[in-house]
Amino acid sequence: MSGELVGLVVVSHSGRLAEGVAEVAAQMAPDVTVKPAGGLPDGGVGTDFEAVLAAVTEAATGAGAVVLYDLGSAQMTAEMAVESLPEPDAAVIVDAPLVEGAIAAAVSAQGGGDRAAVATAARAAAGRPEVADTAGAVEPGGEAESGGEAESGGAGARAEITLVNEVGLHARPAALLARSVADLDADVRVSLGDTDADAKSVFSLMSLTARKGDTVVVTATGAQAEDAVARVTALAERNFDE
Repeated sequence: MSGELVGLVVVSHSGRLAEGVAEVAAQMAPDVTVKPAGGLPDGGVGTDFEAVLAAVTEAATGAGAVVLYDLGSAQMTAEMAVESLPEPDAAVIVDAPLVEGAIAAAVSAQGGGDRAAVATAARAAAGRPEVADTAGAVEPGGEAESGGEAESGGAGARAEITLVNEVGLHARPAALLARSVADLDADVRVSLGDTDADAKSVFSLMSLTARKGDTVVVTATGAQAEDAVARVTALAERNFDE
């Protein structure tokens, strides 16, 4: 499946930093090719053109690649590598926070986003509104069973879900939830208390700090609202595959 998705390249002056960021991003998007390119051949700090070119070439074999970097000289190395590709348009270099950008890009790529969408997701991580307080946010009601029960009516749907998985809506479950609704024609929100999060944003979901035992309310509006709530409910019922 990875050949059909946009790939990611993490360029850093440190080999360990590049590998660590790539490892975290890959956990969020298991079907996406994420290639680290960091450090010099002797293990020193710096960027190596040949290593970056190899990583970009491999990551761009499917639907293209998005390249993230840590410092200015890494950007220059990445630019030279992209220009050396047989089809330079196959990769795009983005200025984004390395860790947050890589995670946001990975989730977007896993959801089938094209290069432009994946690049936009990475850039948006720089100034993301982590949790939006919405006047119309839904207040959680009473206790619900572990998977929650969906209610629908008109163009909207709603479910109350009590989280029973060990880590709640932390990084991996949040990424799984965001990916599950990313392709739907619906505005999907998850609320905890008075705070409301965009279900298609992994960082927004994580910022709820929803833990095991918390009851969250999932609401959706739009043409596929019922599908969205059903997908989130199904994820909760199987404990987010933990």
